[in-house]
Amino acid sequence: MMIYTIGFAGKSAEKFFGLLQENNVKKIIDIRLKNSSQLSGFAKSKDLQYFLKKICNIEYEYEPELTPTAEILDEYKKKKGEWSIYEKKFIDLMIKRKVEALSQARFNNACLLCSEDKPMHCHRRLVAEYLSSKWNAIIIKHLV
Repeated sequence: MMIYTIGFAGKSAEKFFGLLQENNVKKIIDIRLKNSSQLSGFAKSKDLQYFLKKICNIEYEYEPELTPTAEILDEYKKKKGEWSIYEKKFIDLMIKRKVEALSQARFNNACLLCSEDKPMHCHRRLVAEYLSSKWNAIIIKHLV
């Protein structure tokens, strides 16, 4: 099973949709806490759903079980917290939510969407790695 990840920040629409098409992504699973923010540009949830279907014939889903809480995110982003603390709290949240019980079939050739340009300090990487540790035969590819 292949799981992709992508962030829209720092990418033009051309680059963003091009990466999805080049990799034959079948579905975007949006895991942003605030997926309709004005800062999202072409990636606002309703617009993105439309563009994905029209440009790439890609499905769109929102999965709130894979989002951080506002408290965890604010502590890291707004209060400039340590990544290692954010990482531990978010992994503990996934354990508490039992996200491995989500349907694996939904994730095959799907791409986890968040805003961060690079996956290293983004929860989408943590989600992909956590699911990979719980499910068998997962390949993760970060689209940057």
